[in-house]
Amino acid sequence: MNYKPIRSKNLFIPNETKPFKISRSKIQDFFNCPRCFYLDRRCGTNHPPSYPFTLNNAVDTLLKKEFDQYRTQGNAHPICLTHGIDAVPFAHSDLDDWRMNLKGIQYLHEPTNFIITGSVDDIWVKPDGELIVADYKATSTTKGITLEEEYRQSYKRQMEIYQWLLRRKGFQVSKTGYFVYCNGDSQKEDFGEKLEFKILLLPYEGDDSWVEGTLFKIKECLKESSIPSTSENCDFCKYWFAVKAHVEKQ
Repeated sequence: MNYKPIRSKNLFIPNETKPFKISRSKIQDFFNCPRCFYLDRRCGTNHPPSYPFTLNNAVDTLLKKEFDQYRTQGNAHPICLTHGIDAVPFAHSDLDDWRMNLKGIQYLHEPTNFIITGSVDDIWVKPDGELIVADYKATSTTKGITLEEEYRQSYKRQMEIYQWLLRRKGFQVSKTGYFVYCNGDSQKEDFGEKLEFKILLLPYEGDDSWVEGTLFKIKECLKESSIPSTSENCDFCKYWFAVKAHVEKQ
């Protein structure tokens, strides 16, 4: 049976001279499983799509509108004033592009010939011009929210890639970024057509020193002629091999 890739666009082609785009989310995919990443970017077989986080997206949109009001005024948002952060929302002509999923902040990493992209939620600026990366998150939990849970390690890398991109664009960027965490309150007695949130600001001191080396590892992975070995912790790999084993028994 001849195999046809699900997707024929955005595939890495060895010896191609045109720069190849790698998004922030695809770098995370490489961390999760080099095999699945290779099947996606080299072979054109990506994961089944996940359900859209429409409520989370709504929170993101409303927060952006709210911070944009203060951006237009040149004033600090109350959450920054409450936490003693001397910064205002950053006004820049490219900010709308930097926020768009299909554009984002873009930087050509010449050693790998990769165009690295990442769509940031927001950027604040200190009086001395140093930038602060801010990322919006939404959840609903009765547990304390920290950045230490395993699945939130990807959030840290997300922040660090944004910081890395802005530094490569020539900006001075603070090591400390902030996660604006909106926690939906499910303890109310009734819904009343309104979901209320409590907002928590989580500081995180990023370290982007891993990014450069990871890009070279990604390049080497994509140049290989054979598919990488399965990853022990990858649920997609486990599922695929389990199905394959059952099919072979037939």
